[in-house]
This record gives sequence, C-alpha cells and structure tokens, in this order.
Amino acid sequence: MRKDSEDSFSELNEKLEESEAEFIDFKVVDPVGKWRHITIPKSNFTREFLSRGVGFDGSSYGYSSVEDSDMLMVPDLNTAKFEPTKEGEVLSLIGDLYRIDEDGKKRRFPQDPRSTMVRARDYLRDTGIADEFFISPEFEFYLFNDARFSYGTTSGEFKVDSVELANRSKSKSAEESFHPLPQTEGYHAPRPCDDGMDMRNCIVSFLEKEGVPVKYHHHEVGGSGQSEIEVGFDDLLTTGDNTLYIKHIVRIMAKLSGMSATFMPKPVNEFPGNGMHIHQYMVKDGENLFSGQEYGGLSELALYFIGGLLEHGKSLMGFTNPSTNSYKRLIPGHEAPVDLVFAKSNRSSAVRIPGYVQSVDKRRVELRTLDATCNPYLAYSAILMAGLDGIKKELDPRDLGYGPIEKNIYNLPEEEKKRIKHAPGSLSSALNALEEDHDYLLRGSVFGKSQVNNWLRIKRKEESLFNDKPHPFEFTLYYEL
Repeated sequence: MRKDSEDSFSELNEKLEESEAEFIDFKVVDPVGKWRHITIPKSNFTREFLSRGVGFDGSSYGYSSVEDSDMLMVPDLNTAKFEPTKEGEVLSLIGDLYRIDEDGKKRRFPQDPRSTMVRARDYLRDTGIADEFFISPEFEFYLFNDARFSYGTTSGEFKVDSVELANRSKSKSAEESFHPLPQTEGYHAPRPCDDGMDMRNCIVSFLEKEGVPVKYHHHEVGGSGQSEIEVGFDDLLTTGDNTLYIKHIVRIMAKLSGMSATFMPKPVNEFPGNGMHIHQYMVKDGENLFSGQEYGGLSELALYFIGGLLEHGKSLMGFTNPSTNSYKRLIPGHEAPVDLVFAKSNRSSAVRIPGYVQSVDKRRVELRTLDATCNPYLAYSAILMAGLDGIKKELDPRDLGYGPIEKNIYNLPEEEKKRIKHAPGSLSSALNALEEDHDYLLRGSVFGKSQVNNWLRIKRKEESLFNDKPHPFEFTLYYEL
C-alpha cells in the first residue's frame, strides 16, 4: 500500500536523520530506459522543495525540442531506497515528469514512461478484469573482471576478461587464481568455478535490506561470469521501479569491487546471451485469475492472455527487445526462444508455463523473449496491453496455431518448423511490426500515437547509427575480397 506524501515525508525524514547519508539523489528515466539523476544536499530535503520538484532541460533527455524544453522532475516518496557509494550511502528517489501549463499549474507529461505504466495499471482496473498485474523478472547479466571498448574513425574493438575463461592469459598477480568454466556449462556451477558468488551475495543482501524480495541467485549457463538474480512477485509499478533499481545496484556494486557488470543481450561471442524472462499473473479480490483447469493448470483467461502475447508477439518485441544486440541473442539454441509458441515446461518456446509450480495460487506464465535493454515501464505496459487484448478478443492460442508444442523446437523436422510463426530476426523487423500493429497499445490512452511514433523514430535512428558503421568482424570476412 502506497502511503500519502505527508506520511512518506515524515518517515523518510526520520530515516535520513538516523542514517549517515548527506545527499539525496533524484532519478528519472529517459525515453530509452536509462536513468538520469540530479543530487541535492540533505539540507534541501524539505516538503516545499519536494512538492515543487526540480527543473531540468527535457531536450537533453530526448523528450522535447530545445525551444520548449523546461520540465520538472517530482519525486515519488514511495520509491525511496538507499544506494551505496565509495563514501557511504545516498538516498535515491524516482521522479515523475511534469510540464508547466499556461496557467502555471503542473501537469503530468504524457510521454513519461512511468506515467504510461500508471495509465496501464489504471486501465486494467477500469476494465474490471483484475485489480493487479503481478510480475517477477529474472535478471541475467555478466560479471567481468575487466571490460574495455572503443570505436573511432579508424579503429573499433572490445575486450572483456573473466577469471572463469579457459583461454585467459596468466594473471600478473600471483595472488589472483582462477578456475575456468566451459563456455556453456556454468548453470548452477558451484565454487570454486562460480567466481561471482560472493559478489551476488553482497548484491542480494543489499537489495533485501532495501525491501526488494529476492527468490534466489546462481551462476547462469555462460562460463565467463554469467549470473542470474530472480526476484519475487510485485505489482506492475513497483516492479517497473525495481527493475531499474536492481540493474543500477548490480552495476554500482560491481564497480565498487573493481568489476564490471553488463545486461547486454549478447556481450560475448559463442557464449549464451542475457535475457530477462518475466513471470506474470493477474489477481482480483485476492484470487489468482491465471489458475484453473485448462492446459497446464491455467484458466481460460490465462490462455487468452497468452493468445494476446503471441498474436502481438512481433510488435511487442519493438518494445521488449529494442536494441540491435537483442537479435544476436535470439538465435536457435542457448534456450533463447525464436518461435512464437507456448507450452508447459518447454524452454525453447516464447511463452512457457512453469511445470515445477505445484501451488494453484501461484500459477503463472513466463515470457522468455524479453531482454534488459528495454525500458521496463514501456515493455511491461505493452505486455499487459497485449494480454488484455487477448482476453478482450478471446484469442485462444491453441486455435491460432501457437501450440502447445511440447518438443524441442530446435530439433523439429523442417516441415513442422515451417508451420511455426517466428520472432523477428532484427530490430528493423520488430520496429516494422510495431508500426503496423500497435492499436492495442492505444486503448484507454495508455500509449499515445505520438509516443509510439517518437519511440520508432528514436530506435530507427539508433539502428541507422549501427548500420552505416564497419564492424570489426567484417574485416575478417571481406578485407581480402
């Protein structure tokens, strides 16, 4: 339950006084999903200051043109969490974006991604279908001992290093030992192979201290430091906030320990990529609406929800997999789904019904295409809207040819594979699909037409920046031709 601003301020002020924090950090998300921040001294932490908000240049974030760029970030006091620094902790608050109208009044900026998620939550409640949409993400990332990259007019390279790499050169430090792992044999690897365990323990302890529920953490499949932290279920808005917070804490704590963390979908050639699978279900009057007597222990409503996810699967990926690197992860094998099908327990399908869930009140579905380069406010909202469209139209995935397929899809005969609908193979294809299929996002004014168009513009520009640059591997392929 979110508290009102008076209660939140009093509680936060008391927490600040008890802590050694001297600074408060205000964070807002930019269009693509990066946090931007501004920091104030503890002396400015007053009701008046927080109510007024902090002015900033919206054009530098990509939200407005330079001639009309004044915006405000107003913190949501319910989002307060501490974060570590070299000098101690700072208090971190996530803000909402506002514009000042001609009458001098604040109004929410409609293209603020966090505002989009609030509208998605409210739209769900207005439909009467459910009270809440609960999400549990799985955060996959690589922990490297070093990461360097550069690109210029006459050179371009990247180099990452992990003590788990079998072909690693001998350490210059006699004290630094390592125990190599094969490329794809890191799943649940124990120590001494799991070199990142102590780091993950520190990260998880900090997250738990700040109220983020963690189910577990472990070494992932990639044998050069790939890790996973899976968190518990929470409501839509809290999960959106926590997604950015968790990524932030992982990066900060890695850096403070002399390491480097990345959620990039495919950072290492021939190693498994990083996904961000999300588990989800709906609740009304305290009851899990996804639990039932249909396939996989799901309800008819849950199957319709899956139908919406798969029917809009290609366009969804314009938001859920919005980087050129996303599609280097989505290749057959490595448990990265490239086929728009569903099934129980099948990790080669885009939508999986976890077979290990025995409790009826925890029935859920897992979307496996997602990766963490997404803006979580937009991606999670789009997923909800696609599922709601499936419920509204009663899109049974079985009738639409999406399965269930309970075989390893990668090993199916070619004739069977031809009948399966595939995920986009590139960012360009996903953006084309989004451009053609986004009416479901506009319902209830959750997304705006101009917001979708602005996203397409930003992402097409990003793609063009990549496409006209020579890639280092192209020299291997074509230099002598």
